[in-house]
Amino acid sequence: MSQVKRIDHVAYLVPNIDEALKSFAALGILPGQREVVASQKTEACLLPIADGNIELIAPAGNESLQRFLDKRGPGLHHVALEVENIEAAIAELEAQGMPLIDKTPRIGARGHKVAFAHPKAFGGLLVELVEASHHG
Repeated sequence: MSQVKRIDHVAYLVPNIDEALKSFAALGILPGQREVVASQKTEACLLPIADGNIELIAPAGNESLQRFLDKRGPGLHHVALEVENIEAAIAELEAQGMPLIDKTPRIGARGHKVAFAHPKAFGGLLVELVEASHHG
């Protein structure tokens, strides 16, 4: 069984990252790394807090995220769990018959390997598995 190391981030979907940053700045939470993940058509900005992050995400051409925003408005999108070995974690979930969105990892924000489990696997919560890159 693959070991979950920590909560890497909690992702909050917003229509405009600059606007959302103002609210967090009022609490003294300042932005860290910000990037457009072209392969996922998403803009992301990390807000480091202790050993984890809040990740603000906004669609940058991502139709699925835009539909989510249009339907539900801004809010919690997913929880990301850092794992030691993402391939092993995917295999373990698959062996237990849990539905997956990604059966092989892809490169996400910060150059990390990522894969999503289907919300049905975790009672409606979208869970992202993250394996940290060793160069970032």
